[in-house]
Amino acid sequence: MRRFATIGAAIVAAMLALPTAAAELGDDGLHKAPWMRDTFKDLPEDLAEANDEGKRLLIMFEQRGCIYCTKMHEEVFPRPEVGGYIEDNYFVVQLNLHGDVEVTDFDGETLSEKQMARKWGILFTPTMMFLPEEVEEGVTAPQAAVAVMPGAFGPGTTIDMLTWVNEKRYALDGEEDFQRYHARRIQERDNGRTD
Repeated sequence: MRRFATIGAAIVAAMLALPTAAAELGDDGLHKAPWMRDTFKDLPEDLAEANDEGKRLLIMFEQRGCIYCTKMHEEVFPRPEVGGYIEDNYFVVQLNLHGDVEVTDFDGETLSEKQMARKWGILFTPTMMFLPEEVEEGVTAPQAAVAVMPGAFGPGTTIDMLTWVNEKRYALDGEEDFQRYHARRIQERDNGRTD
């Protein structure tokens, strides 16, 4: 009987470690995760709303047909430790690299998503841009960003970046920048496995 209880516990633990369902595609061809916000894309307003909820503003650029975006939405974001962390701690605004929806930057300029991507120098999708709680007047989003994560990464790297930003480790005095923090977390997690 004890053996069956142990096997049952192992099965439950394995099921909990599996990713949940991936996000569905929207009419624009972009993945739509439940933790993404549908806003007017006025970044000062989005920042204020994120602050009101006690969350960090995260701008996520994606594009239709992006295999790396698909990888993140199918393999990384659905994992409970990643998707749950995003839902609990981040206010996510998705932007389309080739989109025409107007976006208002922190400096007051309003451009289409694709024009904003050019202005900000966004070259890769997905690109996650993490904003501080306060942005100085006249500053653009990339100038204000505390971190930018261009490209697809595994769950370990992704959760480490999410945690590093949320815990404001970028503002700590010391020598543990993100790469050193991530290296330490790799050693602490799963006997040195990276993801």
